Amino acid sequence: MPRLPRAALLPLQLALLVGAGAPEASVSAPRSLVWGPGLRPGVVLPVRYFYLQAVDSEGLNLTRSPPGQTLFKVVIKSLSPKELVRIHVPKPLDRNDGTFLVRYRMYETVSEGLKIEVLYGDEHVAQSPYILKGPVYHEYCECPEEDPQAWQKTLSCPAKEPQIAKDFTSFPSINLQQMLNEVPKRFGDERGAIVHYTILNNHIYRRSLGKYTDFKMFSDEILLSLARKVLLPDIEFYINLGDWPLEHRKVNETPGPLPIISWCGSLDSRDIILPTYDISHSTLEAMRGVTNDLLSIQGNTGPSWINKTEKAFFRGRDSREERLQLVQMSKENPELLDAGITGYFFFQEKEKELGKAKLIGFFDFFKYKYQVNVDGTVAAYRYPYLMLGDSLVLKQDSTYYEHFYMALKPWKHYVPIKRNLSDLLEKIKWAKENDEEAKKIAKEGQLSARDLLQPHRLYCYYYRVFREYAERQSSKPEIRDGMELVAQPGDDTSVCQCHRERPSREEL
Repeated sequence: MPRLPRAALLPLQLALLVGAGAPEASVSAPRSLVWGPGLRPGVVLPVRYFYLQAVDSEGLNLTRSPPGQTLFKVVIKSLSPKELVRIHVPKPLDRNDGTFLVRYRMYETVSEGLKIEVLYGDEHVAQSPYILKGPVYHEYCECPEEDPQAWQKTLSCPAKEPQIAKDFTSFPSINLQQMLNEVPKRFGDERGAIVHYTILNNHIYRRSLGKYTDFKMFSDEILLSLARKVLLPDIEFYINLGDWPLEHRKVNETPGPLPIISWCGSLDSRDIILPTYDISHSTLEAMRGVTNDLLSIQGNTGPSWINKTEKAFFRGRDSREERLQLVQMSKENPELLDAGITGYFFFQEKEKELGKAKLIGFFDFFKYKYQVNVDGTVAAYRYPYLMLGDSLVLKQDSTYYEHFYMALKPWKHYVPIKRNLSDLLEKIKWAKENDEEAKKIAKEGQLSARDLLQPHRLYCYYYRVFREYAERQSSKPEIRDGMELVAQPGDDTSVCQCHRERPSREEL
């Protein structure tokens, strides 16, 4: 089994020695750091966010929570006393490593702008107060940026997305007529889960193909949200709402593969992958309709590493046989593994033998040092949330993947386990015997996930997929028979004054 060289541990050990300081290290408000997309007026998101780094009086970054009660607080209000706006600002989330995550959700647009005060006690932090010159749009304002390049620059979208580049290598050109002829016949039968979309003049139209298309509410909502923020290219495409990727034709076959868009990919399919409906929906509903989202999870990662229970943990449905195997292994090795099935559907006959575990809040998963990630029907969509915690993820080898997997490496960001779980107990024992190395891998995984899974990165990813698709489309999209306009659900906050005089790039 591979071991990390001792030299690789030195930077982490030195950082801990230098950065942590004494347990009583006090926070210096002027020296502390504030940064992030929530400080830029042009970054329109359902929940805006930015980060704080606690720094001590010697100028050293704290690498653990400051002692005592958290004294960071944030006050956000309109620059103009004449503009009364609703803004929900919960207390900063302590990420247990000297950094904090600040979130706020706006319910109206402000024309003049916002004033953001970041305080530690009664002192302003870093360059506080931060002035966001208006207009600052809220999530439901239909005010798309007409210059997509400017929008991408404002969001600091990455120049390259390796998974998107890989997905489109199979499709140097997209024959729309071929898709119109073949997709309904191949995938649109009664058991299908396909939705046919056209985006034209930034309006979204769709028709459903098949019986199982209820999840179109998730694709609808993210497309509408994106169209409110940036002018989308005119495109016509098919989204697969089912679990499994659909297109298994090879590039050299005749006819060739069709560019079906899905939420999950596999090594033996050619589907173009978008971020899953789960993380897309949780991003839209953060601080409102969901408990777990890509931001909230970062402030609810359980006790510190040293105080976590030194076992591997799993809870989930019976959607794959290996999950049943996990429970049996747990019964035989309770000192290493705590695994349980919370709901039976596929293997109901096994409930009496294996038992049914009580539901447990996801945040409580992180009371354990090690998390076992096993596929469900396809890739387990809990994986992004597990990576954002501070436990070590033991990931099952899988043919399935999500949009961000390509950036993660075994033994650097997670510990791999065989598909049949035959080495799981051995890997748990390794982690227990090599605690510092296990902790380092867990931290590397968490830091990478924090970067890859920032909500604004999801919007960048969606836009890049549609742009790449549009560049390859061989004919103009049309509104087909049976299509209906996808409209924003009724919401009294959805109408607002759009100011075309956006802040200059220098101000952004």
